[in-house]
This record gives sequence, structure tokens and C-alpha cells, in this order.
Amino acid sequence: MKEYIASHIDPEPQNLYRLDRDTHLQLLYPRMCSGHIQGRLLKMLVRMIKPQLVLELGTYSGYSALCLAEGLPDDTCHVHTIEIEEELEDFISEHLAQSPYGKRITLHVGDAMDIVPRLGMMFDLVYIDANKRDYVAYYDLAMSHLRPGGFIIADNTLWDGKVADGNEHHDAQTLGIMAFNDRVAADPRVEKVILPLRDGLTLIHLIEK
Repeated sequence: MKEYIASHIDPEPQNLYRLDRDTHLQLLYPRMCSGHIQGRLLKMLVRMIKPQLVLELGTYSGYSALCLAEGLPDDTCHVHTIEIEEELEDFISEHLAQSPYGKRITLHVGDAMDIVPRLGMMFDLVYIDANKRDYVAYYDLAMSHLRPGGFIIADNTLWDGKVADGNEHHDAQTLGIMAFNDRVAADPRVEKVILPLRDGLTLIHLIEK
């Protein structure tokens, strides 16, 4: 099914194909890379939302950041992406430099809980794809820096189906995702929907008052 979908959507840009290949060849846990199908969806969602400022929590190899940047209306708009693993900085920077959309991205290396408040910005869109144990904290962080009417996109919210398997002895990451899903579901400030794409993608809309 994945191959069928991939052959019936917009093709993967060559620079992203190379990035995905290098991710699988050079980095640990390459499954964390968004990849062709999810990447095209992220780009389209940005096209639809038309944000001026985007925040990404969890850069990994930079694939999703480039998809978000590609969807921006023009070069006056910007993505701020945060990666906590210092050893990924050179890999990310190299691939951002090879992309025509890399100039729309600023990479920050460090803890998002420290960096985001220092940025002093309000964002139109926040993409969460970082440590699953801390998803609730990231949600609270994102909500405190999200403009009214803005959007949050959260990745991995089905977590291989573990969130719904009824097991009482979950690992910390699964518990983190479950707590996040419960928090979002109970939050009257937002509209929300979970898409069963890859590992689950939750779209969250902060309702304007």
C-alpha cells in the first residue's frame, strides 16, 4: 500500500531523496525520518495554513524541516527547528545548505524548553516530533507560543498501536504519548483529529476567541 500511495502522489524531490538515503546510511534510527509520503503531507498542510513563523521541536536529520520550509508562502516566512543532539548538527547543516529552501530554516541545537522562551516569538504552526516522554510538556510549551487560530501537528501519536493495546505495563515513551493524547482530547481550547498515517499524526487547531 505504501508503494501504491507513493506512486500516486507528488514525487519526492531529489534533495529529499538524497537526505533520506543518507539518513538510512549514516544515522541511527532512520525510521524517525518523515519520508516521502508524510513529507508531502507536511508541505501541503503548510501550503494550506500559510504560516509566517513555524516552530519544529525535534529536527533529527532535517527532512521534515525542509518539507515545512518548502510549503511556506515565500522567503519572508521562516522555520525555527530545534534538535537536542549536538552530534547531528553537522549532518543537518550540510543538507540544509544543499536545499533551495535551507535559507528559510534556522537550526537551534539544545533543549527546546530553554530555547523557545529565549526566542521570544509567537508561532502560527508548531510541529512536535521530539522525545515522546515529554510530549505533554512540549504541548504546553507550544500552546504558550502559539498564535490564536494557529496549528500544532504532533507526530507518532499512535505509537505502533501501543496507545490502544490495553497493556497496563507500558514503557515511558508510550505513557508519554498516552498522556499527550488524553491532554489534547480533554482540551476545550482546540479542535483535534488523529490521522492514521504512518505512526499517527495529530492535527490540532487553537480556536480563535
